[in-house]
Amino acid sequence: MVMRMSTRKLAPGNRNIVGARATEARSSADMLQKDLLTHLQVSGVEISHPALSLLDGQKRPVSDIEFKALAKILNVDVRWLLGQI
Repeated sequence: MVMRMSTRKLAPGNRNIVGARATEARSSADMLQKDLLTHLQVSGVEISHPALSLLDGQKRPVSDIEFKALAKILNVDVRWLLGQI
């Protein structure tokens, strides 16, 4: 069985600058959104699936705790998530 990642149907928002990069890193790692959600929750970040979807779509702000956890889980530099490198 082949799992496909769905494509975003709505234009990205402007509530954060890390959502697009987090989605890119997750996709590059062949990680589904539900897998990232599990990793976040196991690491102590309380986030729901709808909230993660809004984060990915740049429709909600990202907390510093979420930001740090995303960088660690996705194995990326925080500066990369911010689009600085």
